[in-house]
Amino acid sequence: MNKPVSSYLITFAGVAILAVGLYFIKTIEDPQGWLRALPYICVGLGAGMFGHGMGEIMNRYVMKHNPAAAKQLEIEKNDERNLAIANRAKAKAYDMMIFVFGALITALALMDIDLTMVLLLVCAYLFIVGYGTYYRFRYFKEM
Repeated sequence: MNKPVSSYLITFAGVAILAVGLYFIKTIEDPQGWLRALPYICVGLGAGMFGHGMGEIMNRYVMKHNPAAAKQLEIEKNDERNLAIANRAKAKAYDMMIFVFGALITALALMDIDLTMVLLLVCAYLFIVGYGTYYRFRYFKEM
């Protein structure tokens, strides 16, 4: 599927999911179980999809009507300095996230929060750390 069509599809699907979520929020009077969260998940997901799709559509429109800006944006996007800055910022954010996430899990465990929530957070934390370790070894072998 080509890019313009997929952007329109994502935008349309986002609006549809957003509308379904809003409809469920207004019509379901006494939701039970998973129906308590589903409408709000639909609203969030729909709004995110709509924003992403419209951003792509507007970006493509601007690039089509202003080739000089498109060329300048492409140069800036592929500039080695900008890529190095972005990668360094990501590395700093990852390092900070490891400590903050670990402290949050410890605090929630000490506050006697439901074990399921703590285990979900621990699994997510271990997945992120494992992912980082995998790529560290992979890049170590490549370089």
